[in-house]
Formats: sequence, structure tokens, C-alpha cells
Amino acid sequence: MATYRIHPIVVGTKLFDKGMMTYQHDYGKPYAIPIYSWYIEGGNQKILVDTGEMSPIQSEDREEKIGGKIYTFEEGLAKWGLKPEDIDIVIHTHLHNDHCENDFKCENAVFYVHEKELERIHNPHPLDFRYMEDYIEDIEENGQIKVVEKDQEIVPGIHVMHTPAHTEGGLTVFVDTPSGKAVITGFCVIKENFFPPTEIVAMEMEVIPPGTHVNVYEAYDIMIRVKEMADILIPLHEPEFAAVDTIE
Repeated sequence: MATYRIHPIVVGTKLFDKGMMTYQHDYGKPYAIPIYSWYIEGGNQKILVDTGEMSPIQSEDREEKIGGKIYTFEEGLAKWGLKPEDIDIVIHTHLHNDHCENDFKCENAVFYVHEKELERIHNPHPLDFRYMEDYIEDIEENGQIKVVEKDQEIVPGIHVMHTPAHTEGGLTVFVDTPSGKAVITGFCVIKENFFPPTEIVAMEMEVIPPGTHVNVYEAYDIMIRVKEMADILIPLHEPEFAAVDTIE
């Protein structure tokens, strides 16, 4: 069985209210999150999870806030000896713009996207302004998208599970590593969502749902299930990975 190493590449940031991550908790608190493209090294194919922002703000202030360096997509890949055209597979957690803006650069890749994300990006609800179909038109026209309809193996040692917590078509990615099963969440959360502070635990809540969600009750249950399945838990926007080359 193939095993892999996961390299977080910061390809963007957001500055906003922390409550965008932590439902009913820490509203009004300024917070910075990294936006990642995850390079999964191992096997015969070059694999990414998400592609991040096309034109990230690269400043000392933002790097200080997240505790790590911010790269353009090309710079981040070059760190691992890669170019966008070298990528064979991109797995999308979802299609909000900050997760897919560099898709068109991966001209030789196959993109795995859940069917509900494709439906939503072409027919977004007015509340969900983060879907911008311009970013996937090139790969659609080129026939690069492989539609995911159910939980499935992508390659040996990597599989996806439908987790409609943050968006209807969210895909959580399970990766076999030498240290166990690593799980990149298919929904936008930080570590605190999975390991809440004492005052939240005291309210008998085991996790904090994402600040934006499809159904908050279902999101809570999905998070519990994902947490139980993971040996290595990788929340999609956790800042601590910004300073890490490889998740061990």
C-alpha cells in the first residue's frame, strides 16, 4: 500500500471575524487564517488538494499573523521542484473561490469535484457569494473534471468522503501516511473547532461547528465522525501548519 507525505503550502490569507470559523463563539475577535494548497507527495502521481488564491497578499504583517511564509501558487510548487503543468491530480474540498483560483494553471491535471459543488457553483444561492464559476470554466471546457458522486478511492492510499458541513459538496480527504491516516477536512475550520476551550466543553459540546455551514446540526455530527476516523487531523485553515514543511 502506498503511503504519502503531506506538505502544506500557504497560497493566501483571510483577515476576518473569528466567528467565521467558530460558530457561536469568539464573534468580534479579529482573526487571520492561511489558505492552503496541500501537496501530497508519494506514489507515481503529483497530487494537490485545492489550489488556493491566484493573487495572494504577500506582506510581513500577514506572515506575522499566520506565523509562516505566503507563496504564489508557482512559488509554492517550486519549493518542491514542481510547476503547475506537472500536477496530475487535484482533489477539491469544495469550490469556494479561495480554494480553486489557480485551477486553470494545472493544464494536465484531472480535477475531482463532488457533483453538488458543480451544481452550486453554477447556481449559487444569494447567501453564498464565495462561488465564482469563472475560476473553473477553463477546466470544464477542457474536460478535466471528474465528477465524484459517492465516497471513493482516488488512488491507492487516498480516498474521499462526502462531508456536507461547510458546503453541500464538501469532500474530506483521507491520506495513508507512515504515521497513520491523515485527514484533510472538507470544511473550513481550525484546530479549535475540534478541540474547544473549557467553556465550550463545559456546555457539553465536543466540537464547534464551522461558522458558515449547510446545516449546523449535521455539521456537528460530521465533525465528530471525522475526528474519530483520523490519526492525524488536519483542519483546513489551521494556522499552525503555516510554519510546517511536512505534516508528520
